[in-house]
Amino acid sequence: MLRPKIPTMPAPTGLVSPPAVIEPTTVVQHHPTPAPVPAAQAPSRPTVQLTPGAVLALVGGGTAVVLVVGAVLVSMLLAVAVTGASVAVCALVIRSLITSQHRR
Repeated sequence: MLRPKIPTMPAPTGLVSPPAVIEPTTVVQHHPTPAPVPAAQAPSRPTVQLTPGAVLALVGGGTAVVLVVGAVLVSMLLAVAVTGASVAVCALVIRSLITSQHRR
């Protein structure tokens, strides 16, 4: 149904000659460049210092994130289980109704 279109390269129709070399006619004087100035070293980055309060805040925040994600995953699993059980009960009721009609 969907076929990719592959581009084709057209074949050359004649002899291909190399491009003509153009030589400059003007005289260009080169000025000597000054020696590069050594760059100053960038100041080192400050290190992160964690205080005991910051460590407790990080641990508490991480624990809260883990608990919230766990609760969401458990609730999703519970929703799937309840849906599966209700579909199974509906299937049993429909099966029972169909078999009871055939017996009459």
